[in-house]
Amino acid sequence: MTHKILIADDEPNIVVSLEYLMKRAGYQVLVARDGQQALDLLRAERPALVLLDLMMPVKSGIEVCQELRADEALRGTKVLMLTAKGRDTDVQKGLGVGADAYMTKPFSTKELAAKVAEMLGAA
Repeated sequence: MTHKILIADDEPNIVVSLEYLMKRAGYQVLVARDGQQALDLLRAERPALVLLDLMMPVKSGIEVCQELRADEALRGTKVLMLTAKGRDTDVQKGLGVGADAYMTKPFSTKELAAKVAEMLGAA
C-alpha cells in the first residue's frame, strides 16, 4: 500500500522540492498552503504522515498539531515538523504539542527521506 503524505508549507520552493522527493520515494502526495487547508485535508484524506511547517498563514503548525492531536480520528497521524525555527525552545515546543519528530531547514533530502521511511515503518 502506498502511504499518503501531506506537505503543509506556504513556501513554494520548499513545496516543489518536498513534493518531488516524496513522489520519487513512492508516496502519494497532498499539498496544503496554510494551516486551515492542512486540517481540512487531514480530515478529508487521512494521510499517514504530515510534513508540517511551523510558520504558515491562517493557522500555525503548532495550532495544526494541537488540533490534530485533540481529534480522535486524526490522533494517529504521524507529524514531522519541518521548519526554519531551530532553537531548542522551538524544538521543545513542537515536540511538546505532539510532533513525532522535528527537522530544521535547510535539511538533507537524504536524511528527510530516511526519517519519513522510518516514521512510516518502511525503514
